[in-house]
Amino acid sequence: MDERDVRLLKAISDLGTGSPETLHEETDIPVSTIHYRLNNLRDEGVVENDLYDLDLDELGLGVTVVLEVLTTYEGSYEDVGRKISDIEGVTQTFFTMGETDFMVVARLPHSDDVERLISDFEAIPEVDRTNSTFVVARQKDTPRPLQSYSLETLLEELADE
Repeated sequence: MDERDVRLLKAISDLGTGSPETLHEETDIPVSTIHYRLNNLRDEGVVENDLYDLDLDELGLGVTVVLEVLTTYEGSYEDVGRKISDIEGVTQTFFTMGETDFMVVARLPHSDDVERLISDFEAIPEVDRTNSTFVVARQKDTPRPLQSYSLETLLEELADE
């Protein structure tokens, strides 16, 4: 990736759009070049899709639960991770080091659904226990991580010399 690619990805993250016209207005990169570069970034696997971000509160999935999951298993952690990830409402699963084996984020429609969520975890034989934290208010919850970086940092860290 070069400087133009990084500038383009930062603009997409900040503006929440892949519209070549809007990106041109923000970056001064020609529209035809934006099309070309976005296609290349897709081919390279950097850009995965063209999905729209959703406001989960407005959609009706405003309850967030963060869980630590402690497990006992033989074989691959990936198999246990798949079982955990398949639980309805789980949106993120992380395999971690230390006492906690997995960190999980779930988005649910109602606080009453937390009991069902915990029951689903308890139904997995490899899960020993969970520590659940009910989120009262989300301070930062972005589907676009590049928003949390300055353009200068992204150029320094990601652009080829």
